Amino acid sequence: MGPVQWMENVNPGLASLLRHSTGENKKRSGGGGLLRMLKLFPMLSSGCKMVALLGRPRKMLKDSATTGTIFGYRKGRVSLAIQEDTREMPIFLIELPMLASALNKEMGSDIVRIALESETRTNKKKLLEEFVWGVYCNGRKVGYSIRRKQMSDDELQVMQHLRGVSMGAGVLPSASDHKECDGEMTYMRARFQRVLGSKDSEAFYMINPDTHNTSHSQGPEFSIFFLRPH
Repeated sequence: MGPVQWMENVNPGLASLLRHSTGENKKRSGGGGLLRMLKLFPMLSSGCKMVALLGRPRKMLKDSATTGTIFGYRKGRVSLAIQEDTREMPIFLIELPMLASALNKEMGSDIVRIALESETRTNKKKLLEEFVWGVYCNGRKVGYSIRRKQMSDDELQVMQHLRGVSMGAGVLPSASDHKECDGEMTYMRARFQRVLGSKDSEAFYMINPDTHNTSHSQGPEFSIFFLRPH
């Protein structure tokens, strides 16, 4: 079952959000998605250089845009952090049930759609405050995750290193013990257009930095969807 069909079965409103960018896919050529995605961003090797070189471009971006960061050790799982301001703590943080190598493989297809379906429902909570999530990648369920209420030491270190960074992709300094076990800490940070479908559905569409007009972007499509079933 494809991602749009799956969405239609559980929430027609979110399926409509997913179609927001489907029409653009036919205009793009396949192959080399990860390499072309990384080429869109400055590639730097240390947190200090990133803060120095990427701190200013934030002023050129829309204030309404949201920052999303995918990060993790090369041999480990990846985490997703969403921030309204890179100088503040994430409004949503979760470790996805998929390895960095698996996500890199999905990026090679030029289209990456991560959908998170809430496994809990509390009327008093906002959508992103839900706790347990089923995770889908390009229409396939990959497992379950629990939203983090507190950051681990590694996650806090990543957020601190990238505090002044608006967008970028590369490698971050990491503890030597983690390097030996899981490889280097890698990250990709981008700005996302946030679209509210309803109180039970939201979508985040990556804004490619090669153009201010997302409808004419030539970069890979990366979207994140949140769903709370009725």
